[in-house]
Amino acid sequence: MKIVLALGGNALQADPKDASAESQLRTCRETAKSIVDLIEEGHTISVVHGNGPQVGQILSSVEAGHKSNSANVLFPFDVCGAFSQGYIGYHLQNAIAEELGKRNINKNVGTIVTQVIVDKNDSGFKNPTKPIGSFYSKEEAEVLTEEKGYVMKEDAGRGYRRVVASPKPIDVVEKDIIKGLVDAGTVVISCGGGGIPVILENGEVKGVPAVIDKDFAAEKLAEILDADALVVLTAVDKVCVNFNKPDQKAIDVMSLEEVDKYINEKQFAPGSMLPKVEACKKFVQYNKNKIAIIASLSEAKEALQGTSGTRIVF
Repeated sequence: MKIVLALGGNALQADPKDASAESQLRTCRETAKSIVDLIEEGHTISVVHGNGPQVGQILSSVEAGHKSNSANVLFPFDVCGAFSQGYIGYHLQNAIAEELGKRNINKNVGTIVTQVIVDKNDSGFKNPTKPIGSFYSKEEAEVLTEEKGYVMKEDAGRGYRRVVASPKPIDVVEKDIIKGLVDAGTVVISCGGGGIPVILENGEVKGVPAVIDKDFAAEKLAEILDADALVVLTAVDKVCVNFNKPDQKAIDVMSLEEVDKYINEKQFAPGSMLPKVEACKKFVQYNKNKIAIIASLSEAKEALQGTSGTRIVF
């Protein structure tokens, strides 16, 4: 099968207290084992990863450097996103290639720095809500609003942070490159962190300050590649309703009708399980014969065999 894997944060950073590059590489090596398990089964794999903590670290470092010396370059957020794609892609592709070599599987692995097109009229741009980067005082926030045009909002009494839009992806600039590599059997890492958000304006591609959810980017890529399956890998074995309550219930199979019912009941946390479920719903709506699964990273192979995970069906 042709599969698009969406990797959650636990696939990159197992210990939230250790954000070092060394820790990420160790975690990527463990993640690579689950990915190569699927390749060993004969599946064609494309990987999409998140970048929340990593791009936050990059942006905070850039902002700290700028605070200490205003002559330091304050890189735009889309550029910081590109940094994170290279940084994470480098670790993942090396870890996957190393694991393939251990199993004597001859496959190329590569990372594509990917631009993902969004609609400049997306409603998300009218009300940015995604906090990014460092905390600032009210006075510093006012200066950034005036000088940089940032939207700054107070964050739970901890100070002011910049907020950006979270628009939905509508296309991928590098899709033909990705398709060609996937068709040639390459393990492709693309749309990292949801991709670098860009808009089309007067025939030009322009980066914009925004965050695209990686699950929606993975779903869009799965459509573009006409993948057989979208598999969202996270920290839990199955989707649950009444999560963390005495009557918590794990779900093996969920119809689109049930998905809508549970969303209306607010069963899934925004920014956590909700985008995963919504992305899977969208993929199954794209083609009712396709497979959409949410499962734990360690149970990826079992989820495809139907013995683990939650399957979303038409």
